[in-house]
Amino acid sequence: MAKKVLVLGEIRDGELRNVSFEAVAAARLVANGGEVVGLLLGESVSSLANELIQYGADRVITVENADLKAYTPDAYSQAILQVIDAEKPEGFILGHTAIGKDVSPRIAAKIKSGLVSDAVSLEVVGEEVIFTRPIYSGKAFEKKVVQDGIVFASIRPNNITPLEKDESRTGDVTSMDVEIKDLRTIIKDIVRKTAGGIDLSEAKVIVAGGRGVKSEDGFKPLQELADVLGGAVGASRGACDAEYCDYSLQIGQTGKVVTPDLYIACGISGAIQHVAGMSNSKVIVAINKDPEATIFSIADYGIVGDLFEVVPLLTEELKNVIVKA
Repeated sequence: MAKKVLVLGEIRDGELRNVSFEAVAAARLVANGGEVVGLLLGESVSSLANELIQYGADRVITVENADLKAYTPDAYSQAILQVIDAEKPEGFILGHTAIGKDVSPRIAAKIKSGLVSDAVSLEVVGEEVIFTRPIYSGKAFEKKVVQDGIVFASIRPNNITPLEKDESRTGDVTSMDVEIKDLRTIIKDIVRKTAGGIDLSEAKVIVAGGRGVKSEDGFKPLQELADVLGGAVGASRGACDAEYCDYSLQIGQTGKVVTPDLYIACGISGAIQHVAGMSNSKVIVAINKDPEATIFSIADYGIVGDLFEVVPLLTEELKNVIVKA
């Protein structure tokens, strides 16, 4: 049966995040021939609506309010609940991001709905939508089917392929006024501890360092390699605890969970807590001078050697290959 599915478009630095387009692709499957309605929240977001339509949304609702300039759980949940009440969708899809992880259980509790969180794939079989999500720190997967009520799910970034952008697609863009009141949290200022760049959770290539980088300067060759590959730099908890880098780069069970096309682990031993955050990467390359390092057991390719020798050589070779190409 065709469904109306609402999709939350997530915005960062004035641009739609790639996970928004992935969510639209997932919503098209859930809708099963029905309508996909994009939702944009912010202070000035209407200019982004057409891009969401070009990636597969049928129409877009914009909610512009000064209280939505920066994310707060109270403001976002109030706005989303009012849109859900007005639209009465049969499905709601959003990214399993910092915002999605925070706001989705609040919405589910308010509308008395189940929630499939952190889905990495979905398929439609007859009238059923089957979601697959990891459990036990990625050691196993389970399948979930929503049998009653709204189909409510968050999807892990970088797992569902967005639809091809079609600049000829058109759709209605409407604005909606919401009442936001009794806020318990007000954002006065946002201070970023790290420079801008590719978001780890959406990066196609990640070069990560562990305690083996030995110092803050040890991350410089990793950054150079990441720049050549158009990727991002990450870190193990050990490197963060040693203060070689900021905790915003941490990948693992208590950090970010990533699924890039290519993951290059440099000087990382392969502790289970770190592996839980990157084991679903499509290709894993390990560089470690210890041939017995656990990371080699999950790596597709392994290089036994000093990362300070291997990484610069790899960077130079890749530069030559890219230049020739």
